Amino acid sequence: MALQCGIVGLPNVGKSTLFNCLSNAKAQSANFPFCTIEPNVGVITVPDERLNKLSELVKPQRVVPNTIEIVDIAGLVKGASKGEGLGNQFLGNIRATNAIIHVLRCFDDGNIIHVDGSVDPIRDKEIIDTELQLKDLDTVSKRIQKIEKQAKNDKDAKKEFDILSVVKNHLETGNSVRSANLTEDDFEFIGGLGLLTQKPVMYVCNVDEASVITGNAYVEQVKAAVASENAEVLIISAKIESEIAELEDYEERQIFLQDLGLDESGVAKLIRAAYRLLDLYTYFTAGVQEVRAWTITKGFTAPQAAGVIHTDFEKGFIRAEVIKYNDFVTLGSENACKEAGKLGVEGKAYVVEDGDIMHFRFNV
Repeated sequence: MALQCGIVGLPNVGKSTLFNCLSNAKAQSANFPFCTIEPNVGVITVPDERLNKLSELVKPQRVVPNTIEIVDIAGLVKGASKGEGLGNQFLGNIRATNAIIHVLRCFDDGNIIHVDGSVDPIRDKEIIDTELQLKDLDTVSKRIQKIEKQAKNDKDAKKEFDILSVVKNHLETGNSVRSANLTEDDFEFIGGLGLLTQKPVMYVCNVDEASVITGNAYVEQVKAAVASENAEVLIISAKIESEIAELEDYEERQIFLQDLGLDESGVAKLIRAAYRLLDLYTYFTAGVQEVRAWTITKGFTAPQAAGVIHTDFEKGFIRAEVIKYNDFVTLGSENACKEAGKLGVEGKAYVVEDGDIMHFRFNV
């Protein structure tokens, strides 16, 4: 599955620094607005200790982890919805992503210029929220005008008109589409419009080193401001993450983290949070040629999971052989799981669980 998260925020909040840490790409990071013009795209390996453990047991010829694309999008300013700054380009780039990682500056540093002259993460959040909402309002209003006459005689057009009328009112009161009082089916019905504020969002508070464990007053303000959004808030120090990224050796990284009182890097936390945000699961295929992680959406059936490998697998699906990860690790091999009766044979109705190790039987 091609998964893409867009990093957004006002200029100079640490977006490009965080992107560099995530992807090991070297996006230009400078102390002035609009440093990022064309969106930088980095492919991130998803950290998963289960994949490492399976590789130790199976000893395959190659190991293939999951990946996510992270897009570093140009900084936004007031008026972007009307084309100010790099607004139109920004909004076009974010439309193509699956989810939004909204970086907020939650640290004081007189040497790093803030586009609005002072540090205020709530004001910054509201600027971006407003610009995205205004763009969505424009999109929705134009669509309503287009289908209004058709809605009088066409059932689907009437349904779309009714849903969009609710969305329009919601946006006009300064709210994002994702919080509208709509059913999942309603959201899916208007999904083709690519509304920006319909996308799931995660807030990343970029803090100084002293605040990376417990946060600070700015972080508490953000948590209070997004409490009604049911959104995840992560605390990360882009400065620390950039220092970690410079360390080549895994052991050195672990020692560095321990010295700071951290169990893992902020990057690892962010990637896992992105999976939760998008309701994603991982299943594995494990053989001597390859141990591989596959990304699926929570709730996928066995045929749908097989289709992630190849569409022919889904079309010709016969059955799936399933071993639970804990059983595989405890018993040490596929054969041992078979002998212990821990290999299940599942049909088309089986709903795949996170961590399942699967082998598919299918007709070509």
